Amino acid sequence: MSEDKLYLQNENYNKIVKAIQFIDENFKEQPSVDTIAKYIGMSKYHFIRVFKEYVGVTPIQFLQSITLNYAKEHLKESSSILESSLDLGLSSPSRLHDLFVNIIGVTPKEYKELGQNVQITYGYGYTPFGNALIATTKRGICFLGFYDTNKEDVYKRFKQVWANANIIQEDKKAAELLDSIFIKKDKKLNLYVKGTNFQINVWKALINIPNGSITTYEDVAKYLDNPKAIRAVANAIGSNPIGYLIPCHRVLGKSGAMTGYRWGIERKKILVAYEALKRKEE
Repeated sequence: MSEDKLYLQNENYNKIVKAIQFIDENFKEQPSVDTIAKYIGMSKYHFIRVFKEYVGVTPIQFLQSITLNYAKEHLKESSSILESSLDLGLSSPSRLHDLFVNIIGVTPKEYKELGQNVQITYGYGYTPFGNALIATTKRGICFLGFYDTNKEDVYKRFKQVWANANIIQEDKKAAELLDSIFIKKDKKLNLYVKGTNFQINVWKALINIPNGSITTYEDVAKYLDNPKAIRAVANAIGSNPIGYLIPCHRVLGKSGAMTGYRWGIERKKILVAYEALKRKEE
């Protein structure tokens, strides 16, 4: 991908984030498409096209969904969702979007050595939700993080997780893998994660939350038979090394607030709204 094209995509993404912020702050006034487009400096029809390209729905559909209101309205369902949909064994492949995802944990020795002697291929590419760094081992995807324009922060996070691994950059392979996940939606993926047993159990619980549904930190803790571990659950979710595929964006605060998301609150809002609207279309 050329630098000019990547720059344009970043510019468009930043403008869509600005539009989401404007809608979120002004939904009570029900601003028109013209008003939103003018605010972010785009023509009306170009804005509609780019917005749908990034978010998956039109600006009006997104406005009608009112992300936060949707979240608060559906929080009352979260306990029953977990009870009925989560895999009690926490071991078998689970449905996410149109993907089947299976989590494989590192051995205690590998955990201690921070990936020593593990060969990892990583690279940068583009997704409908912004630029991303993705990394893989022979056993599966081991990192997926989003970024806007600064690659250094996401790479630093990646290196913290796999400090001693043998790392090789292959951007073409990464771009193809991201395309297979977000566009082609290949049917089965293995995720190779490094974490404590508690963290891995939290991440396994997250991949079982149905597409278009949300839950709370409190309900995840209850599901894990550790209702007092809300803070520990939140920390485990915050440590999630594989964005989107381990859908920590589907977990909200008890009040329905869009609490911290490592890859950006606006990106979290886009993901929640996109999945909610897609669920309604099914």
